[in-house]
Amino acid sequence: MTRRALGFLLPASAVPLAGQSSAILAVLRQSVADWNRADIPAFMRCYEDSPETTFVSRAVVRGTAAVRERYKTAYPDAEHMGKLAFHDLDVRTLSPGSAIVTGRFQLERTTRGGGPAQGLFTLVLRKSADGWRIIHDHSSAL
Repeated sequence: MTRRALGFLLPASAVPLAGQSSAILAVLRQSVADWNRADIPAFMRCYEDSPETTFVSRAVVRGTAAVRERYKTAYPDAEHMGKLAFHDLDVRTLSPGSAIVTGRFQLERTTRGGGPAQGLFTLVLRKSADGWRIIHDHSSAL
């Protein structure tokens, strides 16, 4: 059974009850909106601006600047970025300032843009003065 929360499909057991979960989902919803506008600089605001921020997929990329460059290289234009959606999100608050989010991504793109893609992700987020930000992103295509 699923319920809709903040535009995402969530298992009923993961429907956010605390303000922390709602705030985290708001960050992810904004990141999807930024991606779907093909705005990588805005999309990158969901990541903590730190040399310790990591992105793991085919390789480990360290530092927000390097993650940003990876996105710019892999997704050079709106056609390559396509339209992003997240599904099956599960937010687990670990402490008042840390959380893990697991879910599925779906990327709809034209053939020229690379074709459709989907996969799984695990995000580690930390709360700071700037709000909730991703400090570790492990995304795997299916």
